[in-house]
Amino acid sequence: MLTFRLQGSAQEIVFSPQKTVMAGYTGRDQAAVMKHIEELRQHGVAAPDRIPTFYPVIGDRLTTAERIEVLGHRTSGEAEFVLLFAVDQLYVGVGSDHTDRELEEETIIKSKQMCAKVVSRDLWRYEDVKERWDDLLLRSWVGGEGRETLYQEGRLARMMTVETLVGLTKEHIRGTVDGLALYSGTLPMLTGEFVYSSYFEAELLDERTGNALRCAYHIAPMDWFAD
Repeated sequence: MLTFRLQGSAQEIVFSPQKTVMAGYTGRDQAAVMKHIEELRQHGVAAPDRIPTFYPVIGDRLTTAERIEVLGHRTSGEAEFVLLFAVDQLYVGVGSDHTDRELEEETIIKSKQMCAKVVSRDLWRYEDVKERWDDLLLRSWVGGEGRETLYQEGRLARMMTVETLVGLTKEHIRGTVDGLALYSGTLPMLTGEFVYSSYFEAELLDERTGNALRCAYHIAPMDWFAD
């Protein structure tokens, strides 16, 4: 059970995640999608048989924590918009599909289970931003203790529409989507390669209103354990 806040109000949203899905390769621009596939291929990640891709993730990985523990030093985040399907409302957050890149070279679906999936504490109602959806700006930063390097940046016009993404996702879901947390897939890295930082921040910015959703967290390898 996670508790969120509807941004700009005192309303709390209690969400019980029943299913969590990570989408991938969801760009409208197929050239950009192929660029991201090539980035991953250079890091030993096999190209998918078909796109977009969908991977289920164990439900307890979803978190709003500001610090996550990881095993090893080759893990990294990536900015994504997150759709939370409540019984009577569709909410939007921003999150990070933090992934074990070493394990990803062997098995993508298992690599997705290894790290927490962070999401913002604040949410928007999708209906409140639907009309200007394509203009929303998604970006991320990496660093040591805070924002140091812009890592990803792009408008949601570069990604599949919510309606298309949800329709494709439903093909993989048995039963209701109530309680589903859906991560959208991401944008190419501006650095051209993974950055294994100790800090990651994702932001979804509505420039028309100045409102922004943010998730920021520190990454802590389990160096306290000695073999």
